[in-house]
Amino acid sequence: MPRNLISESFTNNERVSFDPTDIRAFERLHARQILQGENALMLAILENAVEYFQKYVLAQKGMGQKLFQEAEEWFLDKNCDELFSFESICEIFGLHPGYIRHGLMSWKEARRMEHSFQGRRGGRKKLAKTRVAHTSLRFSRTA
Repeated sequence: MPRNLISESFTNNERVSFDPTDIRAFERLHARQILQGENALMLAILENAVEYFQKYVLAQKGMGQKLFQEAEEWFLDKNCDELFSFESICEIFGLHPGYIRHGLMSWKEARRMEHSFQGRRGGRKKLAKTRVAHTSLRFSRTA
């Protein structure tokens, strides 16, 4: 997935695409506007959701799994009209929610496949190291 997809010509009427796995994308959003009040809170909510999604993607139980599920459900909810919904926040910042969703779901699948592959490789029993006495072979020179 290409990096640095925040448009340089950021206006209120223009939708912007960005890679949610690129931490610099949020830094650029902060730099583009002086965020106060609700806008600052909205950006913090979006940042936290991405953080929980990425941090707990491999969680199998407990609070990590719950935080991941809540973040994923929040990203996938398309029919929510609440002020702090994913769709609303994307609209406020001029972001493409479908593009972000696709990027996050692709990242999730890649991360889980990578983990699954590592698990299969790491799950094999390693051969025990044994000390082998090496005998030196000396060949005598015969004429």
